Amino acid sequence: MIIDCHGHYTTAPAAHADWRAAQLAAWEAGVAAPAYPDIPDADIRESLEANQLRLVRERGADLTIFSPRASVMGHHLGDLETSIAWAEACNDLIARAVGLYPESFAGVAQLPQAAGAGLDAAIRELDRRVTQGFVGVNLNPDPSGGHWTSPPLTDRYWYPLYERMVEHDVPAMIHVSASANPAFHATGAHYMNADTTAFMQLLQGDLFADFPELRLVIPHGGGAVPYHWGRYRGLADMLGKPALADHLMGNVFFDTCVYHQPGIDLLLEVVPHANVLFGSEMVGAVRGIDPETGHYFDDTLRYIEAAGLSGADREAILSGNALRVYPRLASPALMG
Repeated sequence: MIIDCHGHYTTAPAAHADWRAAQLAAWEAGVAAPAYPDIPDADIRESLEANQLRLVRERGADLTIFSPRASVMGHHLGDLETSIAWAEACNDLIARAVGLYPESFAGVAQLPQAAGAGLDAAIRELDRRVTQGFVGVNLNPDPSGGHWTSPPLTDRYWYPLYERMVEHDVPAMIHVSASANPAFHATGAHYMNADTTAFMQLLQGDLFADFPELRLVIPHGGGAVPYHWGRYRGLADMLGKPALADHLMGNVFFDTCVYHQPGIDLLLEVVPHANVLFGSEMVGAVRGIDPETGHYFDDTLRYIEAAGLSGADREAILSGNALRVYPRLASPALMG
């Protein structure tokens, strides 16, 4: 079985995005948002059959852990109330996609967040979605959109959410949204910055002493972390922290959303294979065909297959690790 841990509904029907634009315009004008549109199942099917499902079938994966489009979570837009309504609409759409294709998708929830606001709404949405069969959440460490006004992930501000995640036995993928800072391109800089920053925040703290069962996935191959693994090992030593293997790697995992063979090879050479989950992010940040290979950049399964892994390591990366990190995937409803 091949489980893609990182899929987004980037091809949702246009009416969904149109409502978001209308919602934000209403917020700006100080009036009530319009009612959410009635989107037929046929529109959802068309949006998936022509895109994610077609590519999954062509490339050979079995199950995609599927969440709302990260770049339009937009926690920096509107306020907490608009974020609550938008998260509910996005997660409802994911639930419908999963319901239509339960053999192909498992849901991960967007959380309602706003810079400076509390996490009660995020916890309520987590509770609600777990009861619907969602297997995890996406957690934005920077809801300001590139200005980094929130406390680090090790701060007690986040603890109520972590407590509930542990209670439900669900992980979070640490994933930012769009950039509101013109210095940071969203997918080329802000995402990578956030992945690297999240790892360093975790290194500096002792979060997993308080939450030994908490599991966090850092996407996009861990940002710059694998490339600078020696730097982070050295910083752990300088800061008086345990070795990375003991300090973080029982709780922190990376995906394989790295879009060339040398990058995947580096990731797999540096990071323990038990901490790597197969992911492609498709249809996502990089959608074109690599002129050097003739294959899609985000066809990351090709890179895994060419990495010379043992059978056991290949199985772990393609499915076993995901089943450990997202244990709710093993429910009878999801595993058929």
